[in-house]
Amino acid sequence: MTAPDVEKLFRVALVSTPWPLFNRPSIQLGALKAYLSCELPDVGVSALHFYLPVAAQIGYGLYQALCERTWLAESVYAALLHPQRLPQIGLLFRREAAGNADLAGVDFAGLVARVGRVSESLVEKVDWRRFGLVGFSLSLCQLTASLYFIRQVRRAAPEAFVVVGGSTFSGAPARRLVEEVPEIDAVVQGEGELPLAAMAAQLSRRGRLESLPAGVVTRQGPGSEAGFSQLPDLRRLPAPDYDDYFAQLAGMPAQRRFFATLPVEASRGCWWRRKARSNRPSGCAFCNLNLQWEGYRRKDAAQVAGEVAHLSRRHQLLSLAFMDNVLPMDGAAEMFERLAALGMDFKFFAEIRAGFPLESLRAMAAAGVEEVQVGIEALSTRLLRRLNKGTSAIENLEIMKNCEALGIRSRSNLILHFPGSDDRDVAETLATLEYAAVFRPLRVVGFWLGLGSPVWADPGTYGITRLGNHRHWRTLFPEDVWRRLDFMIQAYRGDRVRQRRLWRPVREKVRQWRRTYGALHEGGQRGPILTFRDGGDFLILRQRRLGKKPMVHRLKGASRQVYLFCGHRRPFERIAARFPRISEKQLHDFLEGMVAMKLAFREGDRYLSLAVPHRPVAARSALNERAACAKAP
Repeated sequence: MTAPDVEKLFRVALVSTPWPLFNRPSIQLGALKAYLSCELPDVGVSALHFYLPVAAQIGYGLYQALCERTWLAESVYAALLHPQRLPQIGLLFRREAAGNADLAGVDFAGLVARVGRVSESLVEKVDWRRFGLVGFSLSLCQLTASLYFIRQVRRAAPEAFVVVGGSTFSGAPARRLVEEVPEIDAVVQGEGELPLAAMAAQLSRRGRLESLPAGVVTRQGPGSEAGFSQLPDLRRLPAPDYDDYFAQLAGMPAQRRFFATLPVEASRGCWWRRKARSNRPSGCAFCNLNLQWEGYRRKDAAQVAGEVAHLSRRHQLLSLAFMDNVLPMDGAAEMFERLAALGMDFKFFAEIRAGFPLESLRAMAAAGVEEVQVGIEALSTRLLRRLNKGTSAIENLEIMKNCEALGIRSRSNLILHFPGSDDRDVAETLATLEYAAVFRPLRVVGFWLGLGSPVWADPGTYGITRLGNHRHWRTLFPEDVWRRLDFMIQAYRGDRVRQRRLWRPVREKVRQWRRTYGALHEGGQRGPILTFRDGGDFLILRQRRLGKKPMVHRLKGASRQVYLFCGHRRPFERIAARFPRISEKQLHDFLEGMVAMKLAFREGDRYLSLAVPHRPVAARSALNERAACAKAP
């Protein structure tokens, strides 16, 4: 059967259920479909983005509000799975929705009914008996929705082989899931390309699995010892295939169509999370986002640029989001220089670490990166050590400043209530916030305990005395299921009440920061709050203030040179060596004066000037002056 219009003998359906962001195709489905299509050309692969029609049916605004909160999202399909629990699930939904203007007046029972109707329709429109393998991508906020659709698919096609994979279950929880949910035949631990291709190949040729591929858990074998089966490098990966998503979008009424954002990836895993000598994983103490990968792999710059160009031209879109947990530092500048050289007016989003080099940031801005999420997490160096971030408060302020200077929106988090944090952590945070106030505000998030994170693995170190499933899962699932499964969001006993009290002043300080920053950017007021204009041998600093005239300062001669030299954090010893004609006392007094006026920040013996160039468009060349400034003291 070689004719292109002849139905293929074996077909695979890949499904992504609510609640991913609706305006992006699933990179999991896109990557898997592209790989399977290349490796198994005789197998037909369909990618079903079920979250897209659900979002269109209930309204994009409401969908977005739901997908941003785990308990709101999981509540909807939990009520469909367990309709007898709708009253108590509804109470949880209303508590979690309180204060959210986008959810005011939402009738939970009515919402569940609407989602149920569109979900049933999606299942009925597919002839599931055509598919020999049905795979579900199961990540954050997709647990109850995936279980609902798995149940419906199994009823429609009892003979189909149902596989789940994704970041929600790995290790021992994978075995418990396949034992608890009889509709699931197998769980893929870790990356899906190799295990899924191996299963599809066996099923297409023999109609059954004769041997269990590495990385796969079934009721018969192996359990947590299954390990991973992943590509040794990413060069074998083709560009993701998003054709099915855009076919779905094109089939919608005109008023429900939109310009989507294209997900891309340059790497997998996290280079900061590595094996320590004790053979225990390192990395950020709170993080469990990289449990599905062994090590860190990245694509080369040419491959990334080629995939971006291909996807952008194929779908006629210029907004793209890097889905990497953290962009690679090595080679980032070259990668974005290649993207800029394409001559296309891109708009990128990416996640980066605080130590990202200025050269790379500058290349990112030139290529079209308009928004980043930086791994800030804390503004206390003492707390950052406890978080195992490998960064410092002054380093965090510097990248916030550099983003401001380059016109890159930094939308980053400040974690409150971390177990074991104390008065000194709070005091350091409050002190640093006084200086951070001239930059884009951080978003406050409360600490939550992730299954498999370093804190979860070593609770005693963090003052945690008891671990278990979060109580909200007990509302969403029957008691016996709640007790048998291990869920991604965990609960713990420790100093939670004390932590909420301790961090209350920081929460209020950030609220004030957001209000002030917003007011200073209302109307025609744009651009950074604290800026400088360079006159060659003098510098004019200007700081906008709420309800007051701006503060203006002039720095002349050596003062200008010192201030510009501290545009990158510098230890006092190096500053003194750079300006030997200035006495150390004069230098110290000048720098401390800048700190007192909140024009510079000091941590230990290191100083960082805080003003950014007045014109963000010129920031790239102005920032470049740092390396060349003050050649003659």
